[in-house]
Amino acid sequence: MTTKPSVLFVCVHNAGRSQMAAGFLAHLAGDAIEVRSAGSAPADQLNPAAVAAMAELGIDIADQTPKILTYDTVETSDVVITMGCGDTCPVLPGISYRDWALDDPAGQGLDAVRPIRDEIRTRVEALITELL
Repeated sequence: MTTKPSVLFVCVHNAGRSQMAAGFLAHLAGDAIEVRSAGSAPADQLNPAAVAAMAELGIDIADQTPKILTYDTVETSDVVITMGCGDTCPVLPGISYRDWALDDPAGQGLDAVRPIRDEIRTRVEALITELL
């Protein structure tokens, strides 16, 4: 019996990119992949434009909260995808790391967040194909 893969999305504030990625992965993969997200310096709340951009596609991330990145969360993940957290993300042997260079939606309006959201969706779809 195989265990399902675990993916951790990491960005600085865990309020935009990583939350949108986690929302897409949970929506598109269902329970086939364990989905996590965290930030090196979590914000107080999600980026409202990110929440609105996802809601346009029928994905509700409004109930999510930014979470602090912990060593344990990284250690127990199969794939860690960073999105601008730089050197603050611990690197551990045996874990697959990817860095997705994406614009930061912080302080951006909905029109600027939509293309970021769409790029994240494309990357998440490719990730699902790879992992399943």
